[in-house]
Amino acid sequence: MEFDSNARSVFLLNYHLILVVKYRRKVFDDTISERAKEIFSRIAPNYNISLQEWGHDEDHVHILFRVHPKTAISKFINAYKNASSRLLKKGSSKLSDRFSLIRNY
Repeated sequence: MEFDSNARSVFLLNYHLILVVKYRRKVFDDTISERAKEIFSRIAPNYNISLQEWGHDEDHVHILFRVHPKTAISKFINAYKNASSRLLKKGSSKLSDRFSLIRNY
């Protein structure tokens, strides 16, 4: 286990996030999950977040990520949900009207 540190503290903040598709629709397959993971990996460094593990089922994804204490997690999650919904719908005709992540977290 490797700890992070800054000038005055040592920390290890891991979060387990589960994002569920609206109405529990079964839309996640390997390709869509991989695309959602790519979007996460592209947005995360802007918020000092690093991906630890990623897993999916047909109607939700599990994300384990590491965070810096000063990170505004709610802003990151909103940015990720907005970007992933928009980009996944744009990239796949299969998801055009059926894909939307639930707003609660």
